[in-house]
Amino acid sequence: MSMSATTANWHWKSKAVTPWARNWFETELPTVIFTTSDGAVTAGISSVKDVEGDAELGMRKSKLITIFDVRLELAWTATHTDGSKISGSLTVPEVSHEVIIDGLTDYTYDWSLDKSEEASGNTPDEKLLSIVKTQLPPLLSRKFEEFPKALVDTHGKDILFSSSTHPKATKVLNSSTVRVEAQYMVSGQDLFSFLTDESRIPQWSRSPAISKAKEGTEYSLFGGGVVGKYLKVDSPRSFTQSWRLRAPSWPEDHEGTLKVTLDQQSDSTKLVMELSGVPKGQEDEIERNLLGY
Repeated sequence: MSMSATTANWHWKSKAVTPWARNWFETELPTVIFTTSDGAVTAGISSVKDVEGDAELGMRKSKLITIFDVRLELAWTATHTDGSKISGSLTVPEVSHEVIIDGLTDYTYDWSLDKSEEASGNTPDEKLLSIVKTQLPPLLSRKFEEFPKALVDTHGKDILFSSSTHPKATKVLNSSTVRVEAQYMVSGQDLFSFLTDESRIPQWSRSPAISKAKEGTEYSLFGGGVVGKYLKVDSPRSFTQSWRLRAPSWPEDHEGTLKVTLDQQSDSTKLVMELSGVPKGQEDEIERNLLGY
């Protein structure tokens, strides 16, 4: 007798992906480069010198779980249009699920200058070094946040059973509703705009967005990670959206419904989010994400 997709996905499975992870960091991090607004300074990661640690993808109760903890040693350079240039190494002791997903600790960045520059007796340009230390970490942080999604997108299909990969499996979707609420010291109109205006959404999503709060219009959040349509809009009191998560853990073509209610009170606004259609086993993760953002 064949095992249903729901039953198969209930048990723990995992896949080691450390070689892939090392290649990802070695390929992606050298793309982290910036130029200051005045065009005077260009700096970034020139190469990845070492990647230590392990990475794997696990699955339990139909939930994909990223498990990784790596130490990175990077080479960086910075140049100024006046001809000055500095370079060195940057060690990031911990890039892990606990830092990126759970937010339990902050990143640590350990900087050093190349020994050749120190041996030459030249005094490094402190202003140039300060610019690098200020502007490079936030860019690296955003790049690190792409890693768990890339891990799931690349390897999730290898350990998540579905009716499409197992023709004999019966496609059954049990779902539930996740409800979260919070209180904000802002007006309902301002909070409504903050949640629906595509020019303001990146302030909390940290990624591009497409959103116009009009019934029938499509929206896209987190670089396309969450998509859907506005079904009802009652500005600034409430809006309802179809809601689909583009991830291997979310059944293909399945949509939930997100209802957002804003209750403006005397000195604050109460926000309530109700997402129905959440696949069983994913409630905790969805609740964390809704509360987090």
